[in-house]
Amino acid sequence: MMKIFYASFLSLIALISSCKGEDKPVVEVLPVVPVSIDSGFVKGADISWITEQEALNIKFYSGTGVQKDIFQVLKEQGLNSIRLRVWVNPSDGWCNIADLLAKAKRAKAAGFRILIDFHYSDSWADPGQQNKPASWANQDISTLKTSVYNHTVDVLTALKNNGITPVWVQIGNETNDGMLWPEGRASNNMANFTGLIQSGYNAVKFVNTNIKVIVHISNGYNNSLFRWIFDGLKANNTNYDIIGMSLYPIASDWQTKNAQCLTNMNDMVTRYNKEVMIVEIGMPQSDALVCKSFINDLIAKVKSVPSAKGLGVMYWEPQAYNGWKGYGLGAFDISGKPTVALDAFK
Repeated sequence: MMKIFYASFLSLIALISSCKGEDKPVVEVLPVVPVSIDSGFVKGADISWITEQEALNIKFYSGTGVQKDIFQVLKEQGLNSIRLRVWVNPSDGWCNIADLLAKAKRAKAAGFRILIDFHYSDSWADPGQQNKPASWANQDISTLKTSVYNHTVDVLTALKNNGITPVWVQIGNETNDGMLWPEGRASNNMANFTGLIQSGYNAVKFVNTNIKVIVHISNGYNNSLFRWIFDGLKANNTNYDIIGMSLYPIASDWQTKNAQCLTNMNDMVTRYNKEVMIVEIGMPQSDALVCKSFINDLIAKVKSVPSAKGLGVMYWEPQAYNGWKGYGLGAFDISGKPTVALDAFK
């Protein structure tokens, strides 16, 4: 009740200020007011670039053009969850433990649920590269398992010591062919890869048994890829809780990809009795209207997964705009406002 009163009081102050006839533009500087987020359908975004963007004085605006904190903008768009990546020892410091902690504190303060995405690398880990951290370069598979365990515990303990408990943790990022190559490359040695997943799972549950563990594969429409990976996990008695997917269609094929993704999600639920989540989506910012239709349809399809095992949908770095890092799949326009694509989450 106090939160509601406080928010109403701030709104009243803002209204009074706007009626004074001042001719300077109104810039909202109010704090993000936490609100209760239910445990329902996940509508989220990965915004791991945010501190790096803010360090360069990049600003964000509401749909009406009022400058606001990015967490406030996303909340107004209907989002309730934030995904954040963590690297082991990045050369520029972004996405290390300290940077992750700074972002996670803000996400918690704003009332968002949190997903932590472990890359187990000093930089990007994805289907084309799963490079070991420099400090792990000469480790054998046994030592790599220990390093995965220790790093996972270290990061989650740092969050715990600051009162932050993520709802979900990803062990690896887009591990289509395993991680920590070459030792953990699934096509070379599935048992090695699944052993690394198990080490990460054990570390998560050591810190908090309630955190759900995700194994994440890209190309959510590719059922044969998912069967290969998750059959391998099953054959090696590997533990995990949720199957994570990426989906990046284009304007001309999103309907087909969504239909294939639904078929795949339903198969994963039936075959492995696991929950599924779309942890990454994106589409060219120039196709915002099409992207809105894509997201609306995908949300409906995820919600249709039997037994409520379709958990939700997350957009990857929607706040990337105006040529940021050359990434063109954001969902903000060149003026820093959300495009209509994000209206699908409202």
